[in-house]
Amino acid sequence: MTLSMYSASVPVFSRMLKNLLAVFDKAEAFAAEHNIDLQTLVETRLAPDMIPLSGQVQIATDGAKGVSSRLAQKAVPSWADDEVTFADLKARLQKGIDYLATFSPEEFVGSDDRTVTIKIGGNDTELSGETYLLNRGLPNFYFHVTTAYDILRHKGVPIGKKDYLG
Repeated sequence: MTLSMYSASVPVFSRMLKNLLAVFDKAEAFAAEHNIDLQTLVETRLAPDMIPLSGQVQIATDGAKGVSSRLAQKAVPSWADDEVTFADLKARLQKGIDYLATFSPEEFVGSDDRTVTIKIGGNDTELSGETYLLNRGLPNFYFHVTTAYDILRHKGVPIGKKDYLG
């Protein structure tokens, strides 16, 4: 059996966003138990020049919807990056999960060879769908999901590999 582009993308993105949403639930409980203002988590960065938790969630969900949409030849929906609270970020994760549920495997047939054009360094770059998914889309998505996880772990939320992997 061959691996389809759908199987390598939508279910992967969906599972990881669901896992991150579950991690957010644990972070919320941890913050309540330890009297931590959730806003401090939203604004936390791992380093001064890194994007805070809010941006990590925005970019991860943008990646999931963007890659999936481009591979399925759908217009990429534009979502305002206006989440400023922990609840907003949880809603953004759920919005991403809900959007991914709108795709079907049939929409991805032939997407491995389909040309996808993205901006890299401000320039249009053409890639095959397979190259785009495997060399750009998935690595970028995992980077931001992992960084969001790492921010919460760094702040003391009792999460581990099992939570990350689901």
